Amino acid sequence: MKTELIVKDNALINASYNLDLVEQRLILLAIIEARESGKGINANDPLTVHADSYINHFDVHRNTAYQALKDACKDLFARQFSYQEQRPKGVANITSRWVSQIAYVDNSAAVELIFAPAIIPLVTRLEEQFTSYELKQVSGLNSAYAIRLYELLIAWRSAGKTPIIDLEEFRQKMGVLDGEYTRSDNFKKWVIEKPIAQINEHTDITVKVEQHKKGRVISGFSFKFKQKQQPKIENQRDPTTIDWINGVSDSEIKGMSPPQAFRYADKLYQNHEIVGNWTDCPKYEDVKIKLIKQLQEPKYVREYMKYLLACDDPFNPKTVGFKL
Repeated sequence: MKTELIVKDNALINASYNLDLVEQRLILLAIIEARESGKGINANDPLTVHADSYINHFDVHRNTAYQALKDACKDLFARQFSYQEQRPKGVANITSRWVSQIAYVDNSAAVELIFAPAIIPLVTRLEEQFTSYELKQVSGLNSAYAIRLYELLIAWRSAGKTPIIDLEEFRQKMGVLDGEYTRSDNFKKWVIEKPIAQINEHTDITVKVEQHKKGRVISGFSFKFKQKQQPKIENQRDPTTIDWINGVSDSEIKGMSPPQAFRYADKLYQNHEIVGNWTDCPKYEDVKIKLIKQLQEPKYVREYMKYLLACDDPFNPKTVGFKL
């Protein structure tokens, strides 16, 4: 199955903005379109999101999708977000639109949009601070608050918990306007409890929230979350049976030599199907080191075999463990 990876700079994850559910989904699909088409994101060329893509990813009725995308085009151009950027002379507080141009094309039932210049580096650069996740993790969420909360949480994936987030800051990050959910019970129900219930049911993490008070007044919230256990599939293969794809039996597969492990770790470290749930590796260098160690063990060579065989550098299981 194709992995549709969404990558955002943490400055964007932590930005303050207010997008409704359809607008958030449209942004996510545009990011994926840029990655998968090879077009990338720039300030001149439009990205196209077809209604069929929206229908297939989010399981909505065709007519509903058409109208939702039309309405989103009307509103998304006016939407703004704000974020902070560290500069030599101090912190800059930046406000920007999401898109500089957007259109709905009736005949092709598609949205064409161009991201605003400020958005482009926040989506395209893969530097020290970034968050990535698969679209399938949020495709079952039908609340804009649930998507926002999921993104905020997984920015802290390596820690499994967030710091205490001040109430006013949390409202801004979640896109709650000044006049919305002023009663704490309504705020907790619609902005925290229901989104957490959706996240726990539909995504790869389970979440718990803790509220913090100053006296009798709620001052902020913190969250703890953990990765869901993936069901283990028992291996019924005969270890002496020769695999028709790689030409060796499981019992013949050896661990790689250190040079081999280094070579193939360099090719696998960005494979989200392998490393996407590694909470103990916050940086790519940590991922590489872990892979180098794993690939020197036969069980991991067997586990990653299909990815190794797909590498552009030809992989021969019969030479594993020998000096190349």
